[in-house]
Amino acid sequence: MKWSEPIRFDQPLSDVCLLMETPTQDWQQFLSEREAAAYERGRREGETALNEQLLNQRNATIELQRGVLASLQRTLPQVAHEAETSLLLLAVEAAGKMVAGMPINAPAVEAVVREALRQAEDSAEIVVQLHPDDLAMLREQHSPLLAGLPEVGPLRFANSVEVSRGGCILQTRFGLVDARRETKIEQLRNSVIA
Repeated sequence: MKWSEPIRFDQPLSDVCLLMETPTQDWQQFLSEREAAAYERGRREGETALNEQLLNQRNATIELQRGVLASLQRTLPQVAHEAETSLLLLAVEAAGKMVAGMPINAPAVEAVVREALRQAEDSAEIVVQLHPDDLAMLREQHSPLLAGLPEVGPLRFANSVEVSRGGCILQTRFGLVDARRETKIEQLRNSVIA
């Protein structure tokens, strides 16, 4: 049925009255107002939905930020410790390379032997093992160390290919004192790692 077709009733209508001066409606204005109202309602609903979505995104971003910060707070001490250990190991390596590059001379070898003797617990029957070249250098320089030390007594010196240049090994009745350069560097590295 179309809106323009007349409506037929089977029975006459009762208690129907005709309104006088019914306002004539401007359908264009009516439709424009309904369209404007629908537009305004859609705009408000869209703003509400967008605000809600932005709020949810902001909350999600805040939670992500909190998670990242918490993760950093847990991780930074570990990273700092690892960086510190790495820097210390790098310093040990640099020191090892510097020591390895230092020239070997009689005073340096004498200093190493004296330091090792201070670590020895026993002052009797000490055998100082030196690299053959270092022992030959001490003999050429007529080192007073070869005659012994008053606080230690007579020392016996021996060649040892196990000892690297610039180091020594003391052999006593109670054990060995390892004063080789590589041993000292390794002890330093182990103390840094521990």
